[in-house]
Amino acid sequence: MTHKTSILIVEDEKNICDFISATLSSQGYKTTVVHNGADALSVATSQCPDLILLDLGLPDMDGTEIIKQIRTWASIPIIVISARSQEQEKVNALDLGADDYLTKPIGTSELMARIRTALRHSNKLNTDALLYKRPYQAKDLVIDFDKHLVTLAGKEIHLTQIEFKIIALLAKNSGKVMTYDTIIENICPTRTTTTAFSA
Repeated sequence: MTHKTSILIVEDEKNICDFISATLSSQGYKTTVVHNGADALSVATSQCPDLILLDLGLPDMDGTEIIKQIRTWASIPIIVISARSQEQEKVNALDLGADDYLTKPIGTSELMARIRTALRHSNKLNTDALLYKRPYQAKDLVIDFDKHLVTLAGKEIHLTQIEFKIIALLAKNSGKVMTYDTIIENICPTRTTTTAFSA
């Protein structure tokens, strides 16, 4: 089965949700729509979408809080789509971890282009291209792929080459389910894997 790129739409205005969802579905994307922050965090955690389109003005919390919480555990691309046009609002969202910021109203063609760009950059994090090797951070854990350096609360963690490959692979795929065979195939690509976990 072909994997459909999944996009979570977080927007409290139904007409905007319906329009964006229909547009994305027509382009072959799988969409999930939620209308508040609590549901957004729940779906992001349980479904691990490939990308999030996020409005900041939600009924139960500010969208920036969603960015902050998601960035403690995942590097899912987040594109803010908001009516807030002040420069400081944009700077704040981007500094908190948003990948892009679009001001409403926005044209369909530009939205699709921004989505493709965000997904392209996200996918390239999984390549060996140095341009896209950016440090990964989850709370006090920082992994610098380029320097092969792992720190926890500022202290360097000494790992073997295999251990670093495993933790780097898991970080680059944060939020996704990784099977034993997938991990082994990436760490030891020449090895054929038919082994399963044993008790």
